[in-house]
Amino acid sequence: MDTDDFDFLTFMLLEDNKQGEGEMSAFKKSEKNARDITFNLLSAGSEAVSSGLAWFLWLVATHPPIEKSILEEIKTNLNAKEDGKGRHFSFEELSKLYYLHAAICESLRLYPPIPFEHTVSVDSDTLPSGHQIGKNTRVIYSPYSMGRMEEIWGEDCLEFKPERWISNKGELVVISPYKFTAFNAGPRACIGKDLAMVEMKAVGAAVIWNYSLQVVENHPILPSNSIVLHMKHGLKVRVMKRSYL
Repeated sequence: MDTDDFDFLTFMLLEDNKQGEGEMSAFKKSEKNARDITFNLLSAGSEAVSSGLAWFLWLVATHPPIEKSILEEIKTNLNAKEDGKGRHFSFEELSKLYYLHAAICESLRLYPPIPFEHTVSVDSDTLPSGHQIGKNTRVIYSPYSMGRMEEIWGEDCLEFKPERWISNKGELVVISPYKFTAFNAGPRACIGKDLAMVEMKAVGAAVIWNYSLQVVENHPILPSNSIVLHMKHGLKVRVMKRSYL
């Protein structure tokens, strides 16, 4: 396929056609399934990823030491040249950026794109906490609040601290999705989690490496009261091409 004309829906249909009759297709041969996947990516993906990126870029721009660490990781691990030329990074390169991955997870902990979630019980049950719920009971929880609870994340729960996601050996720490609930957990886990992380890493790495962002002074940064945690007044920054000395 010509990469200039690439789109995900066409890719799914072509992949289905490549499958033999006796082979399991990566996507069910169903127009409804293709429709549902496409709608999910367009609706949930675009809104959630844009929200997550805005908060992430704001946090990095307001924490110079963390920005410096991300730049050093790109330079060291990817042998990126400081030649002033704009560039983006491949999937393989992005997989080597542990600190960037940790910084994005930390941003999602503090500012999850979906700040509230709800489920409904199929039958009466007892929760792990010991609370009993009846049939058809709506249970609401807040990933936004949980990400800021001292009993879950410790005394530094309000700090933007990517290091909490990295072990002493420099490897990524695996944290239970029932603790880090930005992508939900169990049967309701977000099917677009991996795609969302790749998108955020790709855009985040390219923006941070190529540009320096300075948040406009006195511009209010507040969360909007909506299904998706957008910035109420948007993110206003001065964008300058990064100059390496």
